[in-house]
Amino acid sequence: MSDPESTVINTSVKPKDPKEALVIAVTTRAIFNLEREHEIFLTKGKDEYVKHQRENENNSLEQGTAFAFVQAVQFVNKKLLERNPEEKKLFDVIVLSNNSPESGARIINSAKQHGLEISKFCFVSDEDSTQYLKIHNVKLFLSADRKDVYNALQRGVSAALIFQQEIQAPTNQLRVVFDGDAVLFSDETDRVFREKGLEGAIAYEKSMESVPMGEGPLKAFALHLGKIRNKFGQEDSPIRTYLVTARSGRDMGIRTIKTLRKWGLAIDEAFFMDGAPKGPILSKIQPHIFFDDGLHNIQGGLDVGVPSALVLSGGSEDGNGHITM
Repeated sequence: MSDPESTVINTSVKPKDPKEALVIAVTTRAIFNLEREHEIFLTKGKDEYVKHQRENENNSLEQGTAFAFVQAVQFVNKKLLERNPEEKKLFDVIVLSNNSPESGARIINSAKQHGLEISKFCFVSDEDSTQYLKIHNVKLFLSADRKDVYNALQRGVSAALIFQQEIQAPTNQLRVVFDGDAVLFSDETDRVFREKGLEGAIAYEKSMESVPMGEGPLKAFALHLGKIRNKFGQEDSPIRTYLVTARSGRDMGIRTIKTLRKWGLAIDEAFFMDGAPKGPILSKIQPHIFFDDGLHNIQGGLDVGVPSALVLSGGSEDGNGHITM
């Protein structure tokens, strides 16, 4: 298939080295609230959608779920460059969109009006925008469209499904919360749990205590994030990372800690919830984004106004709200 109609528009932001930067791609519906516009597209068709966007291209879009996350990584970049004006290990945010270039003017104007530091805008009309992820060396892709996320995963790019919601404005400090199994780590223990129950999973963990767990979908992103985090001390860091896992610390915590140690990934705070709801602790942390593979945990985050992203593994949901192959 030939290359689709595509337009890439650069802003005045200083170019970042894609080999050094942590590149994050977001869709327009992840970063802005486009639910009304999406409804126009679904009910009235593409032509009416484009007409609406053109008529409103100077009217700034409202903030979407990932908006504060993008602002926070921009704040980290500012702090990095204050420490070292030649710093290359920065965040680089790009927008990938199935909008046409014609309807994309409103997206660009909105980003400018909100003061967002977006390096590239890619408008590919009706084609699959995820085909450009690897070209841009993307390490994390956030979308409000399930098909986009599956396509990204098929291309070997870490991706998560953003849920639209109104959120409370968190602090400038970038706060990222990871679940453990099937997010940072592989789902090996989850599989044992489904086959042999809790006692079987505990026995498995004890027998494998000195063996690091396999890598999960977001390990690569977490390691890149950790390298940036390590540039700062404890007192002055604009980044704080968290592990909030359903694991029991008593029975399954040691292997978790040893795995993170083996990877060289330092986590600022870890909470072993032993199956308790995650919502209350998330409400206290107030992260910019919370990654989990369980729909019930995602719902717990949504219920307390926390931006939540479902980590998919390329399969279908099981009865427990997890994603399976």
